[in-house]
Parts: sequence; C-alpha cells; structure tokens
Amino acid sequence: MISSTMLEQAIQINVQHVLAEDIGDGDITAQLTPADEIAHARVITREDMVLAGRPWVDAIFQQLDPTVEVIWLKNDGDTVLANDAFLELKGNARSLLTGERPALNFVQTLSAVATKVNGYVKLLDGLNTKILDTRKTLPGLRIAQKYAVTMGGGQNHRIGLFDAFLIKENHIMAAGGIAQAIAQAHQIAPNKPVEVEVESFDELQQALEAGADIVMLDNFSQQEMVDAVKLVDGRCKLEASGNITVERLREVASTGVDYISMGALTKDVQAIDLSMRFVK
Repeated sequence: MISSTMLEQAIQINVQHVLAEDIGDGDITAQLTPADEIAHARVITREDMVLAGRPWVDAIFQQLDPTVEVIWLKNDGDTVLANDAFLELKGNARSLLTGERPALNFVQTLSAVATKVNGYVKLLDGLNTKILDTRKTLPGLRIAQKYAVTMGGGQNHRIGLFDAFLIKENHIMAAGGIAQAIAQAHQIAPNKPVEVEVESFDELQQALEAGADIVMLDNFSQQEMVDAVKLVDGRCKLEASGNITVERLREVASTGVDYISMGALTKDVQAIDLSMRFVK
C-alpha cells in the first residue's frame, strides 16, 4: 500500500525533476507574453478517460507559481467524457504556459493507466477476482503509476522489493528449495507477505505445506487453474500471471483465482489526448 508519506515524497521528486528538465535556465518562449498578463485556461480531454494525476498538477503550480489558481472540475477516479473540461487555471500567463506541458504529461500518462485499469476491472464485474499491477512501471514513475492503478479501481501488488516477498525460480534455486526459501523469508521479515511463483502442482503443494501466503500460478492452463483453486481450497490466496490478455481476462477470473496480475496495466499504455486553451 502506498502511504501518504511515500506518495508526497514521490510527487515532490517527480515534479522537481520534470520542471528542471523542461525549464532549464528559463522558458524563453513564455517571455513573448507580457510579464504582467493574467490568463484563464481550460483543459479538456479529446477522448473518454478516467482522471488521474491531480496531486502532481497541484504540486507543479505550487512550485512554479503559488499564485496560480488551480480549479478542478473533476476528481481523480472520475470518468471524463471526450471534449469535456476537467481543469481550469487562472493566473500569470507565463506561469500557465510554462506549467502546461509538465502538468499535462502527468495527467495524460496517469489517466491512461487509470482508464486502462478501469476497463479491465469492468470486464470482471460480478466476479471476486481483483486486478493487480506489477513492478513493470516507467522508471521514476513507480508510485505515480501505482497510484493511477488504484484510481482505475485496481489494486497494488507490492510497491517494490521492500514490502513483500515474491519468491521466483532463481530465489528458490539459490535458497535450496521452496520450503527453505519460505522459511528464510519468515525469519527475515516475519510480518511481511510471502508469495511464491510456481510452475507445477508439485511446486504448488510444496508452497502450501511451507506456509506461503500467496501462490502465483505461472502460465497455468485454464483447467490447471480450476484444479489449483480446488486443491488450495482457501488455504492461501492464488494469483494468475503470464500471457493473460484482455480477451482471456474474464475466463481466467472465472476459475476462482483471487488475483490476476498484469504488467500491461503500466507498461503498455497510450497517453490520453489532452488540450489546454486560453479562454476569455
């Protein structure tokens, strides 16, 4: 889970980086506008979307020019229809022009994640299976993208390598086996979840007997997932992963697995088309 402290730290780091990257030693094009000119801008989406990214936009203008009035017409997690406005900005024209692209970059990227996740979540309507993200995120935007996943109705897998164990083939080999790996995990961090990736029913049984909290079924067939759910019978959580497409999503969920994790939620997204225009 993303803590409020973790979120605030990520926002500040992200915003400081993008402003330094974009502005450098000064926005020379904005200087074409009179220094004292006041403007009113409206931001619309050109396609249906689920909004995400408000905290980053707020932080951008707070750092750039605290006198800019940021007026949100929609909340993160809300659906915004094509050609509808979701944000208005009032203040120094130079500040609005300078902050436009960094602000829209965050919204177009994070809303793309939220929109994609929301579409997947809707496909599972009526089922108990939850959609999880992965660590396959854009470098430097881990917290931002995982925040966007929650705005779309999905859930976060572990945030990083520090908050949960995910024991895979190489870990198992290095530790000497599944039981040994799980035992060591319980010793290293007794209060943190232990998940094990398995590729067969034999490995699944070993993970169950060793006390795994979650077992990831890696590339199990449809029938194998059904059989795994029956075998486990609620003794641990089951997560399906590997080659899961949107076309197969509901079919996989119908097996009764608790979670489906998908790297595509954060690594295969297309930015939402946004536009900012000055209005009178």
